[in-house]
Amino acid sequence: MTLFVKNLQTVDGLISNLYKNVSVEEMTKKVTELMEQQGYNVTYDQFGNLILEKGSRIKRLLLGAFVTYYKFSVTITPGADNELTVNIFQQSSGMSGGLIGMNQIKTELARLNFLFSNI
Repeated sequence: MTLFVKNLQTVDGLISNLYKNVSVEEMTKKVTELMEQQGYNVTYDQFGNLILEKGSRIKRLLLGAFVTYYKFSVTITPGADNELTVNIFQQSSGMSGGLIGMNQIKTELARLNFLFSNI
């Protein structure tokens, strides 16, 4: 059973989704498991907030688009009627990889949008 209800907003660098019948703790666990399966290092910033990081920033700076580096933050906010709003923010611009790197970030954000809509 998917918990996903609808996409609230998708703009450059931000995805906002609505979920129903799940607690903040359960959603945090689901997001952590999903992103670790995708190769991300998940760090707990504070309650309901996660930092997702994949790859090496130093290598990205040195070698550009040849090295993968993604960084996103996830905020999970409870709402009314047992609903949650999950926001995924782009934290790295991809500029260190030039135009190719910026395109890689946009592609990864679109892929995350798909993954999060299947939770």
